[in-house]
Amino acid sequence: MAPTPLTARIDAKGDRRDAWQVMANGAAAALLAVLGSSDPALRVWLVTATLSAAAADTWASSVGVRSRSAPRLLWSRDPVAPGTSGGITAAGNAGALAGAAAVSATAALLTGNARLLPAGILIGFLGMLMDSLLGGTVQGTFWCPRCQQPSEWRVHRCGTATERKSGWIWLNNDGVNLLATAISGGVAWAVWRWLD
Repeated sequence: MAPTPLTARIDAKGDRRDAWQVMANGAAAALLAVLGSSDPALRVWLVTATLSAAAADTWASSVGVRSRSAPRLLWSRDPVAPGTSGGITAAGNAGALAGAAAVSATAALLTGNARLLPAGILIGFLGMLMDSLLGGTVQGTFWCPRCQQPSEWRVHRCGTATERKSGWIWLNNDGVNLLATAISGGVAWAVWRWLD
């Protein structure tokens, strides 16, 4: 019998960062820093927004896992197990705001551009929500028939091939991170043009 959604913990990647996670969280910022614009101020704006989104997502996960209340799906508010993609908590949201604020405040202080602070926080927080939405709706999820556990992997840690449950089979959490930060960069570009 399969565990209920509130007891089935997803077999995620884990707490240690690897090269793919670093690329997923930093590639959009690096690319925009080099190719984003001939205007240095716009490049800083774009890098700040993408790194704010990455920080917001990372801090949301790190703080949210300590929440006393069960996470709820972003779009339906249904309770889910901790670690479930798409699940958010009030504590995680506070962590997301703090992470986005840390990056945005640093950029605002270093550049003297006060608009970077509110814009970076807002875009970073929205990027975290986009990450949750993509992770919970289109990221590939799998099921290990041997261990009767959910997984983010095509092969479970026990060595058993998993069965696809939902989402796009090729889209993992690293891909979701890359998409969310890239979308945040696009939003930042639009906001810059609107404010300019």
